[in-house]
Amino acid sequence: MDRSPQERNLHRSLVQKLENLQRAGITHLRKANLSPVSSVTPDPEGSVPPENRDEKLTTLAQEVSACTRCQELAESRTQTVFGVGNPQARLCFLGEAPGADEDRQGEPFVGRAGKLLTDIIEKGMGLNRSDVYILNILKCRPPGNRNPLPEEAGNCRRFLDQQLAIIQPDFICCLGAVAAQNLLDCTTPIGKLRGVLHDYLGIRVVCTYHPAYLLRNPPAKKSTWEDIQLLLDAMNIRKPC
Repeated sequence: MDRSPQERNLHRSLVQKLENLQRAGITHLRKANLSPVSSVTPDPEGSVPPENRDEKLTTLAQEVSACTRCQELAESRTQTVFGVGNPQARLCFLGEAPGADEDRQGEPFVGRAGKLLTDIIEKGMGLNRSDVYILNILKCRPPGNRNPLPEEAGNCRRFLDQQLAIIQPDFICCLGAVAAQNLLDCTTPIGKLRGVLHDYLGIRVVCTYHPAYLLRNPPAKKSTWEDIQLLLDAMNIRKPC
């Protein structure tokens, strides 16, 4: 029997969600209570308990550090760059790949672009950088800071999916076209992805320009601030004065 496009999209989303949970180490889901009347508020079954998330992320980071699937990246990297922040974050910032500073320090967004991202989070949103989680599509620096190749992004996708399944954010802010297109599996230009809320497996997604682009094109900061306001509204966070 042929499915409608909506049914196919729902089926794909459910399969991805189950695969993500399995990769995060969840092997059993409790059978739903189908009683029409229940005085118990249901919990999100299959989720990683908050107290276990840091441990699971640490275990996954060790697996990432041993990865050699992308031979060129494995041979040229100083170290892998897994991610940093609050394991229970409501919001993740997703970039494309580590740069030279990140490769040296082992932490995402620590160079000039990282300082600008910190300003966006702390001065623009009124949050602490430690409140959010920051990660990239790739966990290794591409030589010369080139864009990730499709096969490299594919090799790293399992790690990204597992990170998101463990953290269980409510929101993702994609920084730049590479991050947005890889997460949302599209080729739409970043200018057209901006300004609206997208959905990724039930996670609300806002797309904006990469901080490195803003350093080269300061007038685009105005558009990025509009995107951050959209994100703040969606998160029901009062804008800083």
